[in-house]
Amino acid sequence: MIKKIGIPRALSYYQFYPLYKTFFEELGAEVVVSDATSRKILDQGVKICVDEACLPVKLFHGHVMYLKDKVDYLFIPRLTSISENEYICPKFGGLPDMVRNTIDGLPEIIDVEINLRKRSKNIYKSAFEIGGIFTNNKKKIRAALNKAMKIYRDYCTHMQEGALASDILDKKFAVIRKQEKDMLNIVLIGHAYNIYDKFINMDTVNKLRKENVNIITIDMIDDDVINANAEELHKSMFWYFGRKAVGGVMDIIKREDIDGIIYMMAFGCGVDSFICDMVQRRVRSAGNIPFITITLDEHSGEAGMDTRLEAFIDMIKWRKKDESYIPAHG
Repeated sequence: MIKKIGIPRALSYYQFYPLYKTFFEELGAEVVVSDATSRKILDQGVKICVDEACLPVKLFHGHVMYLKDKVDYLFIPRLTSISENEYICPKFGGLPDMVRNTIDGLPEIIDVEINLRKRSKNIYKSAFEIGGIFTNNKKKIRAALNKAMKIYRDYCTHMQEGALASDILDKKFAVIRKQEKDMLNIVLIGHAYNIYDKFINMDTVNKLRKENVNIITIDMIDDDVINANAEELHKSMFWYFGRKAVGGVMDIIKREDIDGIIYMMAFGCGVDSFICDMVQRRVRSAGNIPFITITLDEHSGEAGMDTRLEAFIDMIKWRKKDESYIPAHG
């Protein structure tokens, strides 16, 4: 009988889903993804999760609730590190235990640790452990992983070419917008699960597109460029996302075609609490690029979000049109 693997549409989904899906399907499993975030899914997560958890973790619990009676296994890997000499946020490491001790009646959880901090080839060790649930054939598991990694690299390449992760996952591959006259280039920075979850961020991507904005993300910047910039920091960055965000911004502020930067963060996020400050300091010290921080929480009233986005865009347009007629200081 074909085994059903449940993958919550939250946290690492927007970054690694093509890899997860390919790997499991190559091993003969059926992948089941939870529905797009809704008020019901969010409310379930908020209700059962501890109050101190950040919004993305609460949301993850809601997606688990959606899947728990529909699958044979839940795939909640214990992500410790996805890059050498760096860590991912601690909530990923403790996520399987949080879910297991919060929600009753769960199917078996695949919670294999993925830790690439010391050696990137440790991914094969994790893959053999996960794949062993479906087959004892290590050649088949290795082949499944190699194909999954190729699909993942293609996914990353497509984003570097200008596509957004949400467009690719929604199979809107044609949505690579060419620069048009009067389009604003605005950089959207944040964890993938904040940028691409339409419900949580109140459809920020489409709101910006309706304002004739060309959206740029740090996923569109070459990793070699990000790494070279990050090496200029006084100390090595401890967090994976921190390196990406700060290294990416260090490249962005050198460009002359950037009209604004939006940093999107979740209330209660420990990593963002200082990475956002580091990014903002870099932007402020580099020149005159407008910068705004938008904090996401459980509230779903769109008026405040609409007002902030519209005011930010109006300010940029006004500045581009009239700033040359007023003093730059004062």
